[in-house]
Amino acid sequence: RIGERVLLCSCSLTSMCRAGAIRTDDSCIVLKTLPCLVRMCSKERLLEERVEGAETLAYLIETDVELQRIASITDHLIVMLADYFKYPSSVSAITDIKRLDHDLKHAHELRQAAFKLYASLGANDEDIRKKIIETENMMDRIVNGLSESSIKVRLAAVRCLHSLSRSVQQLRTSFQDHAVWKPLMKVLQNAPNEMLVVASSTLCNLLLEFSPSKEPILESGAIELLCSLTQSENLALRVNGIWALMNMAFQAEQKIKSDILRGLSTEQLFQLLSDSDVNVLMKTLGLLRNLLSTRPHIDHIMSTHGKQIMQAVTLILEGEHNIEVKEQTLCILANIADGTTAKELIMTNDDILQKIKYYMSHSNAKLQLAAMFCISNLIWNEEEGSQERQDKLRDIGIVDILHKLSQSSDPNLCDKAKTALQQYLA
Repeated sequence: RIGERVLLCSCSLTSMCRAGAIRTDDSCIVLKTLPCLVRMCSKERLLEERVEGAETLAYLIETDVELQRIASITDHLIVMLADYFKYPSSVSAITDIKRLDHDLKHAHELRQAAFKLYASLGANDEDIRKKIIETENMMDRIVNGLSESSIKVRLAAVRCLHSLSRSVQQLRTSFQDHAVWKPLMKVLQNAPNEMLVVASSTLCNLLLEFSPSKEPILESGAIELLCSLTQSENLALRVNGIWALMNMAFQAEQKIKSDILRGLSTEQLFQLLSDSDVNVLMKTLGLLRNLLSTRPHIDHIMSTHGKQIMQAVTLILEGEHNIEVKEQTLCILANIADGTTAKELIMTNDDILQKIKYYMSHSNAKLQLAAMFCISNLIWNEEEGSQERQDKLRDIGIVDILHKLSQSSDPNLCDKAKTALQQYLA
């Protein structure tokens, strides 16, 4: 059949394109393969061709922003895909079991293919996501897809939801209107790892501070679930678990922060801080930084977990870590230095003070600046005990370094050093 041959040819060109043998902007991809695959999605085609066409197109455009944009405006593809959810158009008589099985199988395949293609189309562009969500009953279809009997359809629906959850606007509107977090939380219970990875990635987006879903997700027991993910042997699940907790802790109430620390346990926190994967380490440091924000919270957390946190900070600053890891760790120290009582944990720890001094003279300006923030927070004049702290820091040579940095060619370092020196003169 001509349709089969055309599809086979398109599949081959798609594979070559994804393998890097053909450029994504080559005319045979943009002007032939992509339009051909879009035509395969029309309702005039055989069911098998529609499924294969949509799945191949999803794969072709998955990682290319320009191909996603071209596909979205070719032959009204976004609207055309809505027909995939309308099969079968009439329900077969219950007595015709063979026909019923056939219809169910094809209905699942069509829905799976449509969700996959919508996920690829909406991977990057905000306007495309908006068009997808505005397609008739789209959010209802995704919500229903998350509860499908077919695990393949459920996975494709989660992928589609994940793609659309990258939209700030949709998180605030459509996602809230349809309470997508409810079926998503169900998916996260006892799902296979492949689905857990995508579902937990979506949850990370739903837990961003501007998402109205954040509060109901918290109330549904998400902390316990996410803490358990951080113990997974699967790297992607560990990253997503700690990432979601980091988002949850951002500008959160003290109770939520305490619940996170209790759920994680100090032992698990140390485990994550010594993880061999830099993503896990960075997200864990990001979590700590979010937990240690606003003075009352900093003082409260450091009064209960101060010893362990200072120990972890010391280990990282002494370890063989990249600049970003050390910068994030120094920023955590700067937050601790901003506490009212917490700053004493730094001032009474000579080892930490020497490390801050060392990083003030480091060859990397980012680390110098982060160390300077620690010093600024420790010597600020308007705070109780500032004179004693200034005297101690002068004694260990901090003022001499500040004078040197005030002559720095880096304007940020220079300004920060001059501001710090003014605290001594005030």
